[in-house]
Amino acid sequence: MTKVHTSNHADSYYFSTLKYQQSYPMLHESIEADVCIVGGGFSGISSAIELAERGYNVVLLEAYKVGWGASGRNGGQIIRGIGHDIEGFRKTIGQKGIDAITQLGFDANQIVIDRINKYQIDCDLTMGYCDLATRDKHMKMLEKEVEHLRQYEYSHEIKLLDKTALKKQVIGSDAYVGGLIDMGSGHLHPLNLCRGEAKAASDLGVKIFEGTKVEKYTPGETIVIKTTNGEVRAKQLILAGNAYLGELAPKIAHKILPAGSYIIATEPLSESVYKSLLPNNHAVCDQKIELDYFRLSADKRLLFGGLCNYSARDPKNIAATLTPKMLSVFPELADVNIDFQWGGMIGIGANRLPQIGRLDHNIYYAQAYSGHGVNITHVAGKILAEAISGESSLIKHFEKVKHFTFPGGKHLRSPLLAMGMMYHKLLDKF
Repeated sequence: MTKVHTSNHADSYYFSTLKYQQSYPMLHESIEADVCIVGGGFSGISSAIELAERGYNVVLLEAYKVGWGASGRNGGQIIRGIGHDIEGFRKTIGQKGIDAITQLGFDANQIVIDRINKYQIDCDLTMGYCDLATRDKHMKMLEKEVEHLRQYEYSHEIKLLDKTALKKQVIGSDAYVGGLIDMGSGHLHPLNLCRGEAKAASDLGVKIFEGTKVEKYTPGETIVIKTTNGEVRAKQLILAGNAYLGELAPKIAHKILPAGSYIIATEPLSESVYKSLLPNNHAVCDQKIELDYFRLSADKRLLFGGLCNYSARDPKNIAATLTPKMLSVFPELADVNIDFQWGGMIGIGANRLPQIGRLDHNIYYAQAYSGHGVNITHVAGKILAEAISGESSLIKHFEKVKHFTFPGGKHLRSPLLAMGMMYHKLLDKF
């Protein structure tokens, strides 16, 4: 019998409702591939599918379980764009680069939707999302966003709402002054998406190995990737471990900061309660520096997330920390039980632009989605596959941007960034 890796996923709501239970073997031999991918999250799996669809022989190595990291623990929101204002990079990438990356940010959601439909992945896809404004300055930001979307002829329904309309159409709370509805964005079950995509990749011929940690790789025309019990010899290599890549590639390891993000899930809510909270089942996110994001699950629990932690110390009790934030929005949930609490690491970049590039002519990487990864990981997979196949040079727009190393070295970068974020959170109050 083939030995499989048995390390479990985080004890999350997503793991408790996992529909794709397949396991993959450990690597115990030396094999060859056109492309070897390190990391079994969205970046790696999406790259694998894109390459397999193009006829490449692909091997994917995952240290734990497919979807074990941020891809299987996040808020499950697919939100248009790349998660950052691209205008600040105009001098570096020019108008052509701005236009290309902006369009990629719009395309990203559609890649996810098309993938779900093509491979019939059961992951509770629901369209409808709203940016929430807690202050008047946030509404002005959303007004500018509408101008931007219209300038680029964004093809989905968008609508600005004042406080009265917002409370009627989106959220039964007095905590917000307005919002922006986007029907081209939405929410889903991320672990089922990731595991469902892994099944699709496997069906396409991708060889997936779980419980297979990469210890080192040796560059060359044939790259040798050493694992604990085996090796892969590949013509191309993709590093897709993001916050969990560790020191495998020192040149990019310190370009990101692994930061903790956390979620709680309530018990299933009655129909009258959940309809009073989010009557049209939108996913929502506010505009604060330390933002809150929440949505309903398919079985009508409230999944409430936030508390991005830059200090490298997890809260002693996630529920005790997040519940007061939830109750500040929905005080009527004071007597509702919290059934699940979990967290994970996201990769933060200093300039918040996704880092997609090459370490060598045949060694690629994608990381630093800064909390916006469900959609951007999927477009990253397309960019990397097209770079390897020679179909497009979209990767060059990202490669032009310089990504700074976080100051303070391995042990001081988290505390230093935590201090900086405290300053920005203070500014957010004014």
